Amino acid sequence: MKRNGVKKAKTIINSVKGLPYFDFDDITPVEKNRTYLVILISRYIKSGKVVRLKKGIYTTREYLDSIEKKGNLLPFYFEFIANILYQPSYLSLEYILSKHNLITEMTTNFTSITTKKTQYLSNAFGNFSYHHIKKELFCGFEIFKKGEFAILRATKAKALFDFLYLRKNSLSGESAIEELRLNLENISKNEMKELKKYVNLEGSKKMREIFDLIVKLWK
Repeated sequence: MKRNGVKKAKTIINSVKGLPYFDFDDITPVEKNRTYLVILISRYIKSGKVVRLKKGIYTTREYLDSIEKKGNLLPFYFEFIANILYQPSYLSLEYILSKHNLITEMTTNFTSITTKKTQYLSNAFGNFSYHHIKKELFCGFEIFKKGEFAILRATKAKALFDFLYLRKNSLSGESAIEELRLNLENISKNEMKELKKYVNLEGSKKMREIFDLIVKLWK
C-alpha cells in the first residue's frame, strides 16, 4: 500500500513538473481527492520539491532547476510570475523606471498595476506589490517575450505616468517633483508625447499641472 502511495505521489508531481506554475485544478485529472492533494503538496513544500508562489499556486523545484540550466531565464520567470500571481496586472512603477534608469534608487521589488484592489504578496523570490488603477487607465503596456514566457511590461512613459498618477495628491509644486529625483534626461521627445497622451486620457487638472512641471524640468 505504501509503495502504491509513493507511486501515486510521483505520478501527481510528474504531471505538473513541466509547468511554470500549477494549482489544484491542474492536478485533478490525475487525483480528485482534494484533501489528499493538500497533504501531499504540503509535504512536498517541506521537502523542497514544491515551491509555494502564493496560496493555491505552486511550482516545482525541478522546473526551476530546468530554467536555471537554460541560462539567464530565471529573472524573466520572476517577471512572468509577477503577472500571474494577481491578474490582471502588468509590471510598472519603480520596477520599470529602474530598468530604464529613470529613478536613482535600484529596486528589487516587483511593482505592478492592476484594476483590482491594491495587494501585497511575498514569496521565496521576492516582494510583489500591485497598485489599483481605474480600468480606462489600464493600458500602455507591451508584451515582451523571452523563451517560453510572455511578460506584460509598461512602456517607459506609462510607467512614469503610473508613478506620478499614484502620487498626484502629494505632488504640489516644482520642488515636490524635484524631490522624486527623476532622471528626466532619459525621456525622449516621443516618450514625452506618449506621457501627455495618458495625462489627457486621465483628464484631471492636477495631472496636467504635474505634466507641465515635468516638461519644464525636462527641457
